[in-house]
Amino acid sequence: MEGTPRMKSRFLKPFTLSLALAVVATACAASASTPSPTSSASSTLSGSVLISGSSTIEPITALNAEKFNRDNPNVSIAVEGPGTGDGFKKFCAGETDISDASRRIKAAEAEACAAAGVSYVELEIAVDGISVLTGLDNDISCLAFKDLYALLGSESTGFTSWSDADDLAAELGSVVAPYPDVPLTITAPGEESGTYDTFISLALSPVAKARDTDKDARPDYVASPNDNVIIQGLSSTPTSLGWVGYAFYVANQNKVKALEIDGGEGCVFPSINTIQAGTYPLARSLYLYVNTAKAAEKPEVAAYVDFYLSPEGLRSVSEAAYIPLDSYDETVAAWNER
Repeated sequence: MEGTPRMKSRFLKPFTLSLALAVVATACAASASTPSPTSSASSTLSGSVLISGSSTIEPITALNAEKFNRDNPNVSIAVEGPGTGDGFKKFCAGETDISDASRRIKAAEAEACAAAGVSYVELEIAVDGISVLTGLDNDISCLAFKDLYALLGSESTGFTSWSDADDLAAELGSVVAPYPDVPLTITAPGEESGTYDTFISLALSPVAKARDTDKDARPDYVASPNDNVIIQGLSSTPTSLGWVGYAFYVANQNKVKALEIDGGEGCVFPSINTIQAGTYPLARSLYLYVNTAKAAEKPEVAAYVDFYLSPEGLRSVSEAAYIPLDSYDETVAAWNER
């Protein structure tokens, strides 16, 4: 069916080349059951693979591009990470072959793909946790969703100090407030980012819905699609606040501090174990969307995805500090049945 994924998302159980290559090279041990996809790779391949989308999954995709090029040097692979939303705009316009995504495609995006005659297959690749970060010297150690709303939600617009949110937090029933009277500087993903969408959906939207207010984050913060820029902003201020994917926290934990998050069952620190087990409340899946017509027309696209889903390609998930799925059976089956 045009514009309709062949595979539905499943949440885990206990559980540039960017035009210049960006690779996060942090190794984590994890295992997964990995059947091999039907291979179409060949050292005589040439052509190009165009990939855009999430900056969160970009390190995995770029690492696999580097590995793939070792045996296929005549294939040009361009990987960029402007954000999930911007990636889908290009993908549904037929401008790219593959779209990296840190969330599932939205209904409006799927409709745009269908209108343009772009059919695709959705491939779940990894699990990630959104890490809420601050400066290393901040005394705050845990925030509940109601605290995140008091500091980052639409009703916090204009707050320049943590303590500015005290009254709102008290109204919400926070057990953390009163907050310290220190500057509140926020650097985080912008609205083009799937990480933004997921954070809003998981952390802010439930509180906003109960209060019948705008679910989006406050507009008066420094927004960037580049996770490294976000890390730089957060590390430059001791009492900063923001959020990025878990792997970017791991790669920069000497610069920033991750906060425990209370989703209603106590404070939980983001780690491979808590994200994989599903106890960390800001966990989410990561995806590849592949244009099936492009995969049929361009052998290099199919070969690259074959490699991505091979044992060596899937090792890149843990090598880039992300968390593998319990099993890749459904992912590989969806690709082979495209």
